[in-house]
Amino acid sequence: MALDQAGELARGAELYVTLEPCNHSGRTPPCTQRILASGIRRVVIGVSDPNPRVIGGGADYLRSNGISVDEGVLEEQCRELIRPFIKYITTSLPLIAMKAGLTLDGKISLKRGRRATITGPESHRFVHRLRDHYDALVVGIGTVIADDPLLTTRIPGKRGNDPVRVILDTHLRIDEDARVLHADSAAATWIFCGPDCASAKADRLRSEKVRVFSVACGRDGKLDLDRIVRLLAAENIMSVLVEGGARVHGEFIKRQLVDRVYLFYAPFFGGTGGNSVIECDEPFSSSLRITRSKARRYGSDVLIEGDVCYGNLET
Repeated sequence: MALDQAGELARGAELYVTLEPCNHSGRTPPCTQRILASGIRRVVIGVSDPNPRVIGGGADYLRSNGISVDEGVLEEQCRELIRPFIKYITTSLPLIAMKAGLTLDGKISLKRGRRATITGPESHRFVHRLRDHYDALVVGIGTVIADDPLLTTRIPGKRGNDPVRVILDTHLRIDEDARVLHADSAAATWIFCGPDCASAKADRLRSEKVRVFSVACGRDGKLDLDRIVRLLAAENIMSVLVEGGARVHGEFIKRQLVDRVYLFYAPFFGGTGGNSVIECDEPFSSSLRITRSKARRYGSDVLIEGDVCYGNLET
């Protein structure tokens, strides 16, 4: 698109790209051929093609055709920009981030099963910008029942990108009038339920904007999250934002599926009662540490974000 818009102005120009131009035919013809035809004289590349199923060669091919090529420029920053693509293309799985708003003592609600506003408006605005960048958003049925959320992206002054709304609902308890099923959104709602759910209700729920998937459950009677993640990847979902609740967080972490966390701490204590940010029926097989972490202020809240590292509990 950039070269089409530039037209003849591209001849003799320099091209800066985050990812190495492809030298193979996929959904589109080789980018290298388009670059040669445009008359570009120099290409600056941030990240070499990480696709293990494709012999990259884009940079070498351009060089062999007389184009000057520089590689690895601002590589770390460029990798951060395309992390979902890198995870997807190298593992066939989406990048998964966990988001939560919590009190200083780790509570995401003040009473079990009750909706509570923990963080402030500045944090809420940032969460909607997060949603704007993710392909899918995951919540458990408990969150849907307690909050009746829309799960859409609302950014002042623009129409944000709504992620696919994914609901984990083992027993298909969702209310047929739930707002998430009738949101004014271009994105669909996907419900994952167990194999023994009533087919009549599933049929009623299905529509142009609502899909119902029946997936296997484990011995513990819970949905097979590994299977669900693979299904999302098969639907070309490259990035997933998990928004809870506590048991959903716990299951994703127990299965070591979370790559990144966004934890918004509000400046007060929740006390007894309520839900902790992570709840699980059994101890994790490894400890969870946050690496490459950074902190930012949003109003009176503090956001801690970073990558998840799973290690041995004994180390």
